[in-house]
Amino acid sequence: MTYIQAIVIAVFQGVTELFPVSSLGHSVLLPAWLGGNWQTLVTQSSEASSESSFYLAYIVALHVATAFALLWFFRADWVRIIRGLFRSSLRMLKARKWSINDADERLAWMIVIATIPVGLVGLALEHTFRTIFAKPLAAAVFLFINGLILLGGEVLRRRVKARGASVGVTDHSLSPFSERAAVESDANISQLGYRDALYVGILQIASLFAGISRSGVTIVGGLWRGLDHEDAARFGFLLATPIIFAAGVLKLPSLAGPAGAHIHGQVIVGFLVCGATAYLSVRFLVRYFETRTLTPFAIYCLVVGAASALRFGIG
Repeated sequence: MTYIQAIVIAVFQGVTELFPVSSLGHSVLLPAWLGGNWQTLVTQSSEASSESSFYLAYIVALHVATAFALLWFFRADWVRIIRGLFRSSLRMLKARKWSINDADERLAWMIVIATIPVGLVGLALEHTFRTIFAKPLAAAVFLFINGLILLGGEVLRRRVKARGASVGVTDHSLSPFSERAAVESDANISQLGYRDALYVGILQIASLFAGISRSGVTIVGGLWRGLDHEDAARFGFLLATPIIFAAGVLKLPSLAGPAGAHIHGQVIVGFLVCGATAYLSVRFLVRYFETRTLTPFAIYCLVVGAASALRFGIG
């Protein structure tokens, strides 16, 4: 892997992991479109074990960089959430009964509940999903499906709004980067039920298919359960953080083995580039979803997915 390849892939990873357009799908399709030794990256990763694939090892490092970017951007939220988790856990241990006193505690347990399904399925079936579905044609088809899911989310949102079932009220006069806006948004999210959180968490399983976006399906899930675009996106980013971080850390040791040999420099450069790109991406998206929808991303996925399906289906 050259440094140019490392930088290009890092930029795409930093953007597509958080934009609702599937980073895994783009990590398959981009090299396939470019061809040559870029295409070899995809072929090698879909055929090799996770311990011997240098491309997968590199992608793992980029996942960790993305997770750090999310942790830093939402650091104030995570301080409140982790404190809430510890407070409620200690109280439950003492009282030996379920006890939730505030929005931070409730949101903490919602994230725990929503993370369990995709965590278990990912551990059990990651290799199967990667070797069977992480191929250009499959990624193209799933990217097209991702576009349909995003469009479906907008239809669901309009129906929920028409029923008057929206959760919380967002004050758009506040800066989305202010502490008050963050607290208000987290309070809105915490009004969802635990069952709603589980439903949204289950939707994350679809993102194991290359081409289906984790942030996309979680935002759609949030819209489905009554959140507005801004709160649904925020919930999606909070849910993504432990999953992305855990997936990266779990496979990070592969970088110390044969898979990481000769690419340590590329990993360092890619890590820094991806982290910076991911931070800028989430900062943009938090502002974007204040007033805008998933529709432009849906159109992009439909066009690129269809074009890629034609290209690799005919080829």
